[in-house]
Amino acid sequence: MLWIALTIAAAPLQVARNALQRGLIGEAGPWGATLVRFLFGLPFALIIFAAVALATPHAHPSFTARFWLMVSAGALGQVLATAALLVAMRRTGFAVATFMQQSSLPLAALLGAAAFGDSLTVQAWLGVAVTTLGLCVLSWPRSGEGHGVMLGSLLGLASGGAFAVALNAYRHAGLALEADHPIYAATASVCVAQALQTAGLSAWLGLRRPAVLLAVARAWRQSLGAGFCGAAASACWFSALALAPAGMVRAVGVVEAPIAAAAGRRLFKEALTLRQGLGGAATALGVVLTALG
Repeated sequence: MLWIALTIAAAPLQVARNALQRGLIGEAGPWGATLVRFLFGLPFALIIFAAVALATPHAHPSFTARFWLMVSAGALGQVLATAALLVAMRRTGFAVATFMQQSSLPLAALLGAAAFGDSLTVQAWLGVAVTTLGLCVLSWPRSGEGHGVMLGSLLGLASGGAFAVALNAYRHAGLALEADHPIYAATASVCVAQALQTAGLSAWLGLRRPAVLLAVARAWRQSLGAGFCGAAASACWFSALALAPAGMVRAVGVVEAPIAAAAGRRLFKEALTLRQGLGGAATALGVVLTALG
């Protein structure tokens, strides 16, 4: 079961990338920390794609208008999702924001059904309902908590929604590019998307917030680590998705949630309350039900 090992390996790499990005928010801000993921991950993504391309000599990519539309939509959704997630981590906590990001799978299932005609089973609908309940429990403010925590919860949910858009868009971008070689198509799409994200976000920051680019440049050592972890996580995710159905991979990928909880406690001195733990468990259960439905 190689795909299980790859999925489990991807989880701590993704948590490490998020933790490194979160540490950059103080100096570079959320947009600078978002840029780090794409700018410093792009060289590693290109290396991974080069290896895949050498192993796939018979691939024939087709850069159609549909591909460019889907990959651009995925790139924009991923940028917005990453920025929202990083701010949510600062306001609600590392683990809570990670739990709320898990809403991306049920939301992606709903979006796929509405926009692309994907069918949902009764179990998948039950998973969406359980995930919604868990997210409500997670986001419900405790007495004395200010609007900042509620805003963080909403941003965590918005991050899941944006990731849902990106997930569907990247899936259809790969199908449009090279349907017969999914690993080749996936890694190629990621390279194109990260190039668009790097160029677009760098240009926007250069015009609006040039100091942020200087902050990113000063933090290049930590940024390089975030880029490597992000690229390695993506390589593991896409390899697993090429070996097993996406639902099964995402179900195993829920292992990221307890890893994030442990990282939040150790690295950022955050502890989950009983209510947050129950809400996170319900969210994870709903994701598994949706994935396996």
